[in-house]
Formats: sequence, C-alpha cells, structure tokens
Amino acid sequence: MTENSQNSQKKEPFYLNGLHFGCQRCSFCCGHSPGFVYLSERDLKALCSFKKLSVKDFVEQYCRWADYYYGTQVLALKEQKNYDCILWNSGCSCYEARPVQCSTWPFWSWMIESKESWEDCAKECPGMNKGRLWTFDEIEENRIAYEKNIPIHKEEVLKIIEEESQL
Repeated sequence: MTENSQNSQKKEPFYLNGLHFGCQRCSFCCGHSPGFVYLSERDLKALCSFKKLSVKDFVEQYCRWADYYYGTQVLALKEQKNYDCILWNSGCSCYEARPVQCSTWPFWSWMIESKESWEDCAKECPGMNKGRLWTFDEIEENRIAYEKNIPIHKEEVLKIIEEESQL
C-alpha cells in the first residue's frame, strides 16, 4: 500500500459501537458562559410557530445579530445576564421546537472527532458517558443534522420580515 492510499483511507470513528449520553438537566450546554446559539431558517420558523409570534416579533424579543464569517452577521438567540440562553427557565421553554444546534448536542462534529475531544467535553457535561447508548446511526444522524444546519444571515431574515409585512 502506498503512502497516498494510506492517507486517503478514512479512519473508523471511535464511536462505531455507540456512545452513552443522557441529559442530566444541568444546563451547562444552555448557559453559564458566553456563547452563541445560531438559528437556521428552519429553527426560526419552528420557534416562531411554537411561540405563535411573527418573525419580526420573535427576532425583537429573543434574538441578536452575531458576527460571523467574512464580515457577515447571522441570527442567534439572546442570553440572559448570567449567560443562560434566553429560552432557559429551569428547563428549555421551547424544548419541542428547540434549535438543531441544541437538539444535536453532544454529537457535534468537533466533539466526536476523536475519543480525546469527546472525553475532554465530558469533563464539562455530566450527561456524557452516562445514560442510554446512542447507536452509530443515531450519532451520525445528529452529526449530519448539525453540519447541515446553516445559520440564517441578516439579509435573509430582513427579507422574511419584509415579506411578512406585505401579507
């Protein structure tokens, strides 16, 4: 086998036999330190429907603009003064419509890239390595959903708000 063919072979994921995870409701992933919950168009529509609010009203009440790549801005949820997510109130107030970023935790690409990154994240999250066994297919489904969940840019949100105002 040549060096190039060895490099082109994909390493098997360390989670081939699954991973244990069970949310402990500690809210670590929902706050305690500054961060961003980026919203996709799917997330925005689901949250607006759940809250029974127009996009304009939801954005004004619950969102902020976050600087993103190449000088662009995307929609993100606001944080409370203690850095908890604005939707957190002894639990997620929009659990059924929570953003993909939240529903795919802790199976984000960078977290499951290696056993080392998984274990490093598990130091902060008491639900990792506990709870039910998630299968390889379930983990992959979450990883792919996370990767495909593209934040909605400011121009796109403003266009949706403009379209809503014309209805």
